[in-house]
Amino acid sequence: MRVTLHQLQVFEAIARSGSFTRAAEELFLTQPTVSQQIKQLTKAVGLPLFEQIGKRLYLTDAGKEVLTVCRDISERLSQMEMTLADLKGLKQGNLRLAVTTTAKYFVPRLLGPFRQCYPGIKIFLKVTNRKRLLDRLAENLDDLYILGQPPENVEISLCPFLENPLVVIAPENHPLAKEKNISLQRLAKEPFIMREPGSGTRMAVESFFANKATLNVEMEIGSNEAIKQAIVGGLGVSILSRYVLALEGTRGPLTILDVEGFPIQLHWYILYPATKQLSIVARTFLDYLLDEGKRIAAQVDLDLRNDE
Repeated sequence: MRVTLHQLQVFEAIARSGSFTRAAEELFLTQPTVSQQIKQLTKAVGLPLFEQIGKRLYLTDAGKEVLTVCRDISERLSQMEMTLADLKGLKQGNLRLAVTTTAKYFVPRLLGPFRQCYPGIKIFLKVTNRKRLLDRLAENLDDLYILGQPPENVEISLCPFLENPLVVIAPENHPLAKEKNISLQRLAKEPFIMREPGSGTRMAVESFFANKATLNVEMEIGSNEAIKQAIVGGLGVSILSRYVLALEGTRGPLTILDVEGFPIQLHWYILYPATKQLSIVARTFLDYLLDEGKRIAAQVDLDLRNDE
């Protein structure tokens, strides 16, 4: 089978974008060139790689197998490139991170000093919800993943690196703002704004309140920022990570209520598939996060505490 790396690169771009045209634009090739490369690859494989239904392209079983090989080759080539760079005393290459939406409040502060230490490393940061992050994990699209609720029944390597306290957030002028040790039963009477189903925050809240109290959920919103705006607008209270207040603190229009049993103490985790061999760059970032990153994250937490 005579298959070239260029053919595989073209095929991967089409499979990822779902379009010959977008793949051609991405690779700075003409569409006839892209079509010719796929024609040659299909001939070498001996089976169709795509099928078109309506206006959409779908991978055949043979196409899915070729895509798996493409990604494996790409990862190995990247590993070789970074290993050679390491042998030269350099740290360069790509780092692909996927984080849940709440992690966006502190991850950039961790990436800044890392990027200064290793200017040769190009960082790609994907911010998404928990469900899509787990989909990316299953497809092995990134080097490392950061989230608050690790998946179950999935073979992963897992490292907790930072506390993630969940707190009750309300408008600064809320009637309960100056009360101490508010009972869960009293809190449950408030109109409550909940994250969307599947959210790690929601899972933790539902687990905490099970057999304790029934929340008066009046709204579901899939964005921390939108929830904060809803709270400011007087639509209710919510339970979110303290890190969502990392920028404005508690001196703005929001405050943290003093409720019994709070904060709910969780952790942030960094993980990757158990069978994955981390690149030199990914291993460097993991070591940094578990060492220097802890100090920086602790400073973020101290800033929040000093603001209360």
